[in-house]
Amino acid sequence: MIYIKLAGIRKGGAMPMIITINEEECTGCGVCASMCPEVFEIGEDGIAHVINPEGCDACDCHEAADSCPVQAITIEEEEEEEE
Repeated sequence: MIYIKLAGIRKGGAMPMIITINEEECTGCGVCASMCPEVFEIGEDGIAHVINPEGCDACDCHEAADSCPVQAITIEEEEEEEE
C-alpha cells in the first residue's frame, strides 16, 4: 500500500490533523477535489493528492474524506505536544 501523510490544521484552526490518501485505493473520482479544492486535487496520474497540508477554512475536510466512495482518505487528529 502507498500512503501520503501530511499534517494540517482542522477547520477553525483547532487541532492539527494528518490527512492520509491511500493511492492504491483511490479511483480518481474527484469527489474530494470538488468538495475541498483548496486541499485536494486530481493529479496527472489520475488519483487524488493533498495539495495544501495546512487544511483550509473554506470547506470541511472531514466531509470530503467521508464522501470518498472507496474510503481512500483518512483524517486523524494529532495530539498537540505541550511545552
